[in-house]
Amino acid sequence: MRIAMVSEHASPLAALGEVDSGGQNVHVAALSAGLGALGHEVTVYTRRDDPDLPERVRVDEGYEVVHVPAGPPERVAKDELLPHMGDFARFLARQWAVERPDVVHAHFWMSGLAAVLGARGVGAPVVQTYHALGVVKRRHQGERDTSPPERVGIERMVGREVARIAATCGDEVFELMRMGLPRARISVVPCGVDPVLFQPEGPAETRTLPHRVVTVGRLVRRKGFEDLISALRSLPDTELVIAGGPPADRLADDPEARRLRAYAAELGLSDRVRLVGQVARPAVPSLLRSADVVACVPWYEPFGIVPLEAMACGVPVVASAVGGLTDTVVDGVTGLLVPPRDPAALARSLRSLLADDARRDAYGVAGADRVQARYTWDRIAEDTERVYQRAGAQLGRRAGVAAGSAR
Repeated sequence: MRIAMVSEHASPLAALGEVDSGGQNVHVAALSAGLGALGHEVTVYTRRDDPDLPERVRVDEGYEVVHVPAGPPERVAKDELLPHMGDFARFLARQWAVERPDVVHAHFWMSGLAAVLGARGVGAPVVQTYHALGVVKRRHQGERDTSPPERVGIERMVGREVARIAATCGDEVFELMRMGLPRARISVVPCGVDPVLFQPEGPAETRTLPHRVVTVGRLVRRKGFEDLISALRSLPDTELVIAGGPPADRLADDPEARRLRAYAAELGLSDRVRLVGQVARPAVPSLLRSADVVACVPWYEPFGIVPLEAMACGVPVVASAVGGLTDTVVDGVTGLLVPPRDPAALARSLRSLLADDARRDAYGVAGADRVQARYTWDRIAEDTERVYQRAGAQLGRRAGVAAGSAR
C-alpha cells in the first residue's frame, strides 16, 4: 500500500520538547516506521522550516520525508500556519497527480485541510487523526487559546469530508460526536511506545535525594508543572525533575522556564526543582527509570505518550484524569488518577506512593505488562492498517451512492 502521511508542522525529524514539537512528532515517526515494517511504502509530507533542508530525506527506519515549500522556509508558530495551507495543498495535489497514494493519513487539523484539498482531484481516501481538538483547547484555555478562529469550523468540515477518523482515545470519540460527526466513521487507535527503547531493564540516572518525581513535556502552562511544584512542598526528601523545552543552555531565555524557576524560588524549593531542558530521545528511558513516580498532570491532554513510556519502563504514574490519560493509566493498577489543577490531591497521591515501595513495584509491573499487551507500535501499526482498509471501503461506498444519485 502506498501511504501518504501529512503532518504540516510536526516533522518526524524534529528535536522534541520545544513548544510545537512533542507527541505528534513521535507518533508520525513511529507509525511510519511501523507501517514500513509491514511492507508499506510511506511518505511523510511536512512543511519546510529551514532553507537548508533537502526536498526529500530517506530515513533509516524505511520511510521518506518530503519537505513541502509552503510559507517562508523558517520556524513559524503552528497557530500562524493556516494562510500557507493553500500552498501546501497545491503541492500535494501536484505530487499525487503524478503518483496517487492508496491512502492519505492527515495528522492535526491543518494537515487535514491540506490533505482533503490535495486528494480531491485524485480520489484517494483520507484518514484524519486530530491529535487535539479546538473545542477542547478553547474550553480549557479560554482567552489564552492562540488558535485561529476558523479552527473549529475547519475541524468539523474535515471530519465530514474524510473517509475515516482515527481518534486516539474514548474521550475524543465523545467530543467528535458532540461536534456532529458520525460515530460509524470513527475508529479508536491509540498512540504507542517503542518497547525496545523503553523497558524496565537498563541504566538509570543518579539522583541526589531519597525520592525523585520526574515529569516530561513541552514547557507550556497547561502541562501542570506549576501544580507539581506546589505539591512538592508536602513531599520531604524529594526532588522534582522537569524535562522539556529548549536545550539546557537556552533555558534562561524561555519565558515559561523563567516563570517556573521564579515560582520554585518563591516557595523556597529552588534546591529541589530541576529544569533540565531538552533531553535527547535515547536518554529519556534512563531519566524515567531514575524516578520513583512519573507525573503527568496537564489541565487537559488529547492522549499523552509520556505515561506509556514510563509504564513501559516499569515506573508507576500519577496522572490527571483527563483525555487519553483515563484510557492508558488504570487507577489503582498501573498508577493513580487525580483531578486536574488540584495540587492538594496531587500531593496526597504522590505522598502515598512515595511511602509505599511495594505498591510502586506492583504498579510498575502492571504498567509494563499493559504496554506490552496493547500499546507497542507494532500493534498500533496493525490497527492503523485495518483503519486504512475500512477507509478505502468507505470511499467506495460513498462513490457508489453518489453515482446512484446521479442516475
